[in-house]
Amino acid sequence: MTQTAADPYRPGQTQPVPPAGSPGPAVTAVPAVSPVSPDEAARAALGRVRAEIGKVVVGQEPVLTGLVVALLCRGHVLLEGVPGVAKTLLVRTLAASLALEAKRLQFTPDLMPGDVTGTLVYDARTAAFEFRQGPVFTNLLLADEINRTPPKTQSALLEVMEERQVTVDGRPRLVPQPFLVAATQNPIEYEGTYPLPEAQLDRFLFKLTVPLPERDEELGVLRAHHSGFDPRDLVAAGVTAVAGPAELEAARAAAQRVGVADVVLAYIVDLCRATRTAPSTELGASPRGATGLLAASKARAWLARRDYVTPDDVKAVARPALRHRVRLRHEAELEGATADSVLDAILATVPTPR
Repeated sequence: MTQTAADPYRPGQTQPVPPAGSPGPAVTAVPAVSPVSPDEAARAALGRVRAEIGKVVVGQEPVLTGLVVALLCRGHVLLEGVPGVAKTLLVRTLAASLALEAKRLQFTPDLMPGDVTGTLVYDARTAAFEFRQGPVFTNLLLADEINRTPPKTQSALLEVMEERQVTVDGRPRLVPQPFLVAATQNPIEYEGTYPLPEAQLDRFLFKLTVPLPERDEELGVLRAHHSGFDPRDLVAAGVTAVAGPAELEAARAAAQRVGVADVVLAYIVDLCRATRTAPSTELGASPRGATGLLAASKARAWLARRDYVTPDDVKAVARPALRHRVRLRHEAELEGATADSVLDAILATVPTPR
């Protein structure tokens, strides 16, 4: 990547830019065929994953991008949308295209913590208790309608989402890697639901809103179903594994190497602190939210083929990374304020580094 004076956000920029008219560096011969760099190979693998998902999911590009960024950041995702907008299908197809094991757990009011993490079962043959793994022992856990289970069961995910392990009978048990929780909830049906506590929400990297499709996209959905598409049979739809954990780990390592200038770090801190002091908020983003915003900004910069983060990267991921960490005051909600509108105001008022 060529360094120019137009890269003010590149950290550690020490090489001077030659003045106009000065001789450039000596030109060396370029081989006819250049080997593909590991970074480009990892990006190509993720591109193939997106193409596979596009075989069965029409549209929803921002949501798909958010899921890819979350995978790169080892983060978890909360998907919010009305029923029937392909939330479950999107997660299942993502797992299939990456050759990851996926399990779906339907959260209900009578679900117990042991139904999530696993429990000790007495074996009469050995006269001993054996641990029987719960569905959380997988690569990608789809927690469907997570807000339909009581807080006691919701809290069963707190440890595993943060520490990638489950402690039962005093013994920690590691879950497979990579590990991601993709939870869904309905934004309009509140009867029989239990709002997620702040400790649970703060463990999600992103809260992604899954919108209804546009007219042309919905027409494409109907054409696919008319042609025989069955969302329950991904193999028949032609979805295959085009990447795996090795490619995903290479992409994660590359995204981690993306540089961040001090002025951009300060910008992230200022945005998060502004969520805590805004007149409309009762609770703002935690330091975990700031680190999540940093990781997501680096992943987005890497996907854009840059080795440094710009303020535009931060702005692009600020809403999904912070909207679920902002709790509004009741009077602000009565006046029609939303988390996104508050974040829009913060992004407009916090000075952008130049």
